[in-house]
Amino acid sequence: MSLEPRVDRGVPELTARLVRASFPKGTLAVRVREALGPLFEDGSFAEAFPGRGRPAVSPGALALVSVLQYAEGLTDRQAADQVRARMDWKFLLGLELDDPGFDFSVLCDFRARLIEHGLEERVLDLVLERISALGLLRAGGRQRTDSTHVLAAVRTLNRMEFVGETLRAALEALSAAAPQWLSALVTADWVRRYGARIDSYRFPKGENVRQEWAEQVGGDGFTILEAAFAPGSPGWLREIPAVQVLRRAWVEQYHRDGEGVHWREGKDLPPGRRRLSSPYDPDARYSVKRGSGWCGYKTHLSETCEPDVPHLITHVVTTDATVADTEVTERVHQGLAARELLPGEHDVDAGYVTAAHIVAAQDEYGIELLGPVGLDTHHENHQGEHFAQSAFAIDWQARTVTCPQGKISASWSSQRKSSGTPLQRVHFTAQDCGSCPVREKCTKAANGKWGRSLTLLPQDQQEALETRRREQLTDEWQQRYNIRAGVEGTISQAVRRTQIRRTRFTGLPKTHLGHVFAATAINIIRLDAWLTGTPLGPTRTSHLARLGLAA
Repeated sequence: MSLEPRVDRGVPELTARLVRASFPKGTLAVRVREALGPLFEDGSFAEAFPGRGRPAVSPGALALVSVLQYAEGLTDRQAADQVRARMDWKFLLGLELDDPGFDFSVLCDFRARLIEHGLEERVLDLVLERISALGLLRAGGRQRTDSTHVLAAVRTLNRMEFVGETLRAALEALSAAAPQWLSALVTADWVRRYGARIDSYRFPKGENVRQEWAEQVGGDGFTILEAAFAPGSPGWLREIPAVQVLRRAWVEQYHRDGEGVHWREGKDLPPGRRRLSSPYDPDARYSVKRGSGWCGYKTHLSETCEPDVPHLITHVVTTDATVADTEVTERVHQGLAARELLPGEHDVDAGYVTAAHIVAAQDEYGIELLGPVGLDTHHENHQGEHFAQSAFAIDWQARTVTCPQGKISASWSSQRKSSGTPLQRVHFTAQDCGSCPVREKCTKAANGKWGRSLTLLPQDQQEALETRRREQLTDEWQQRYNIRAGVEGTISQAVRRTQIRRTRFTGLPKTHLGHVFAATAINIIRLDAWLTGTPLGPTRTSHLARLGLAA
């Protein structure tokens, strides 16, 4: 499809007259059009469409419909129907009342084009630029970030279900693509084992019998893989996505030796971040947080939080479920820098903060990263009063440390964590510590070469860490940090209004694009609330919680 940019000539007269007569107070779509005008121009998406071919549906209109789709929780078919049926949507899109709209399948093609050409962020960028032009969004000030889990659009499978369903998916794909080739391999027993969806209640009872079942599945899978990758087999069989998933899953889950096929166990299994969790969504991962497990993704939303302007989402990051928040902090700052929307203060929870992040945010972006850091954990091994790391005087130039009793360290060595983070290991001698009158408050090191030891970060990080540990204990810091809690309301609104708790799509790129549409929808909703003077909703509490607050 080729792009023939549509020139927006304003809302047709008849459409405008009927909509204003029918909705004298306006609707979200009407007010957005009146406040922001034609929101998305076709030229903004020109690179996603070729210059020749059948004329395409206006990408600007498709982008706007995609945002409205999340604002109202609609499917593709329902959104396309709204374009044909609703006057206020026609008002927003600048369409005549008799405009026939488009087929719903065009929305899927539009999303694929955005992803293919790296335009996933374009919709959010354009809305933020338009709001900035109104003077309601600017760099500096305060922003806050938090994450929430996102369920994949697939079932959560246990390990036995996973291998069984992976093999069944491959057999289904091969049955459709190469039925004659597959019929030479399978028997009636295969149809009985893999003909229906694999559910745990179908598994045989007993640990030994289940072990045999899993190994049977493993052997059957190797039979398919050996045949598909045999020199005489058609090469295109190996390119079938379900076969590629089967091959990867079997490498992760099984190994073979002279005695047959066996489960991988313990450390023989790859880490969760690298291990498939579903044959139908290879990007989804299984993770656990605070005792709750889920298969899918995480989304991180950053928003402004100044009192005199609407709170707007400025950046969205989507990761698989195993990625820790600390790995996202730098990505958030890079994204905000690219949009020229860096805050002066960035409020986050402890998951996003390390000493390295505090220093890097200040040095590279001029941001004060405000969030709690972990306290000195040395006290966990001691009861009552103890000497924390801050009680030791560090001389960085001389590479020595002096303890509270005036003893000087005997060893200072530079090392690295497994992650590559540099650190310093400092030791005091066992002789100094053994005769110390306050030893019980300092160390429980067993008799040996060394007594108390310290682990230090690079100087700038260590000093930032100690400063933050002191600050976060003060009432002033706590009062200042209280504003971070407001981002929970944004997460709640995104979950309730745009249903981001469960992705509509499979794969990380499509899931992220959906989150960008959802964030843009939230921004439009909040801008409308700001323009109409709609107050923020109160925090929702249960009836029982209200009783507790009253008491």
